[in-house]
Amino acid sequence: MVEDPLATADCLQITREVGFDHLLKGGKPNTTACPLPFQADSVKTARDVTRSTLRGWGLHELSDDAALVVSELVTNAVRYAMYAAGRREIELLLMRVSPHVLLAVADPSDEVPRRKEPDFVSENGRGLYIVETYSQCWGWDPLDRGGKAVWALFRAEEGSEAEEG
Repeated sequence: MVEDPLATADCLQITREVGFDHLLKGGKPNTTACPLPFQADSVKTARDVTRSTLRGWGLHELSDDAALVVSELVTNAVRYAMYAAGRREIELLLMRVSPHVLLAVADPSDEVPRRKEPDFVSENGRGLYIVETYSQCWGWDPLDRGGKAVWALFRAEEGSEAEEG
């Protein structure tokens, strides 16, 4: 992915304005939050919630790429944050911040996500590479209560906003 400094600045500004601790409490317009247990089948649940939410927002063109990215973020949370801080739940957050869609997975681990060089033969180590490839940008923010939210930002194509809601 070619790094676009303006896109990176937009991503950082949006995530700072959003404030994950506040959003994870739920009840915000154009936001879907879903608690997920530390289980492998949470990945499928997260994909289904993502596809359904984006289609409901009229953003069909994003649903497959976003579902793939959410799969990777939830897989990483289940794999790497399972025993952190004794909490037994992760949270999926989807938010429409026109013209963007923000996807985030919060987990109780304070460990910083690190992108590895992908090994295309191995089944491990490609997650954040996939997130970076399919999203406009990605990053992470610490949560006030401990843990972090790992997020990815997508830009909706022009003309997709008419069905927002």
